[in-house]
Amino acid sequence: MPVNPELVGREFPPTAPYLVGREKVREFARAVFADAPQHIDPVAAQALGYADVVAPPTFAIVVQESTLQQLLAEPDSGIVLSRLLHADQRFSYTRPIVAGDELTAQLSITGLRKMGGNAMVTAETVITDAASGHVVTATAVLLAGEDDQ
Repeated sequence: MPVNPELVGREFPPTAPYLVGREKVREFARAVFADAPQHIDPVAAQALGYADVVAPPTFAIVVQESTLQQLLAEPDSGIVLSRLLHADQRFSYTRPIVAGDELTAQLSITGLRKMGGNAMVTAETVITDAASGHVVTATAVLLAGEDDQ
């Protein structure tokens, strides 16, 4: 089944709020070898003007993941998980993610390009804080295989 071209322009409902925990930020920082003090130590983060530890830039993928699950659960998407590769990831920040943030994410499909027996799907997730302020837009490009090879 080919990837459904009618996905382009589709917006998904916002996710339930994600409360960014200090230990989650620390665990993620260790996992990605982000060893700057502001990622681990609240005092170091506060000295830089933040309320708590600051998440490494790629932490936004943790929040975006729930929106990508919405896409994969769409019965008419034509996307099969076993034929899916994460081809590219970009982040456009207004401000860093900080422990204590309550973030909501909303996915929209902004592009689809056919390439042989595959499709490149661009999925854009806008992540906002509890006051509805923009924090980051996370853009994933997914390579979805369509044909049996």
